[in-house]
Amino acid sequence: MTDLLWISPLEALAVAIATVGMYLCMLVLVRVLGQRVLSSMSSFDLVAVIAFGSIIGRAALGEIPVLAGGFVALTTLIAIQGVVGILRQRAGVQHVVVNPPVLLMAGPHVIEEHMRRCHVLPGELQSRLRLAGVRHFDEVVAVTFEPSGTISVLRRGERVDPMLLSGVVGAGQVPPEMLIAPSERPH
Repeated sequence: MTDLLWISPLEALAVAIATVGMYLCMLVLVRVLGQRVLSSMSSFDLVAVIAFGSIIGRAALGEIPVLAGGFVALTTLIAIQGVVGILRQRAGVQHVVVNPPVLLMAGPHVIEEHMRRCHVLPGELQSRLRLAGVRHFDEVVAVTFEPSGTISVLRRGERVDPMLLSGVVGAGQVPPEMLIAPSERPH
């Protein structure tokens, strides 16, 4: 019975190392593939996430998972999340862990290169514009693919503070007349 519940210290170390390895592998894959992996989930994405979890769990826990192994793997994942959360607060580490936001539209113009880079299809962009209440492209100041994988839309109306586009890849393509001039910024 104890074989089903407990593991040796060496086995616990193996589970922890396997969990760290799988976490780092997933982190690298998300970083390389971009934030598209994190975007709102379709049924296809949900199936992929379940498969990822199964693969990671199987690799971390081994052929015959036991309670203690699950405890070690879960504790390791939570500890890694905590450490990464702390490290993300440092500017140099932030860029390694998180992809920057990317401009998909500057004014009414779609930036095709950025759409391809972020793996966003025209239909997905159009859907997001409709959800934002945009009736035609001339109503758009900027559309950004966020680090979380979501698409945000800034609509025309009052001019936009350039600080909202700080750090966005391609922000310089937003027409200057749509932005607040530095002399007009409230202090």
